[in-house]
Amino acid sequence: MAEMETRKLLHDPTELITRTIQPILWLGIFGEALSKVRAIPTHGLTYLQFITPGILTQSVVFIAIFYGLSTLWERDSGILQKFLVTPTPLLALVWGKMASAGIRGISQIIVIFIISLLLGIKLNFTIFAFIGAVLIVVLGAGFFTGLSMIIAALVKTRERFMGIGQLITLPLFFASNAIYPIAIMPAWLQFVATINPLTYMVDGLRSILVLNSYASLPFDIFFLTIATFLISLLSAYMYPKVVM
Repeated sequence: MAEMETRKLLHDPTELITRTIQPILWLGIFGEALSKVRAIPTHGLTYLQFITPGILTQSVVFIAIFYGLSTLWERDSGILQKFLVTPTPLLALVWGKMASAGIRGISQIIVIFIISLLLGIKLNFTIFAFIGAVLIVVLGAGFFTGLSMIIAALVKTRERFMGIGQLITLPLFFASNAIYPIAIMPAWLQFVATINPLTYMVDGLRSILVLNSYASLPFDIFFLTIATFLISLLSAYMYPKVVM
């Protein structure tokens, strides 16, 4: 399934081009505007440096969260039923979807690197930084892909899924440290941020790409690994219920 996704991207890279629009808007307009205000504490970083990992995370989450929509499309076209009658373990099917989202997420790392160079945003352009970013993006994409497949199994229609997908992604994005520090949030929102996997994606990417500090990186990766594994188990359990 991951190979199939790679072939799709190579055959028709149009989606990769359209996916660049969102980070360009966030960094080129929103980021540039707020960087002039200087109202948000960024601890020695420029505001564009601060939000770049958050915008990368947002781009990956928006890709992954709609994999549930493709699951519903596969059901409607009869492909999902063919997957389910094969001897392939359900967990392998779910991991295949997660890996597919991870491949698309890796393309967003390259996009963010290019945009950062064009806008003069200072990031760590090293092999280690790229490999670390790939690991975090793949884990994060896997988590939100699993979440989207669970939602698809519950709502069962593409129309409902579109509304719920938007309803989930935006609150998760704003309830994280993507565009402002957790310290300036109200207490109840700080609690939400500490259990939000998106927060650990942003924190890990910020440590690697901007801060060049790895003190919190092991815990970020550990949290994402456990969260992704647990949600893959639940997603594998729910996967057949899409056709019920």
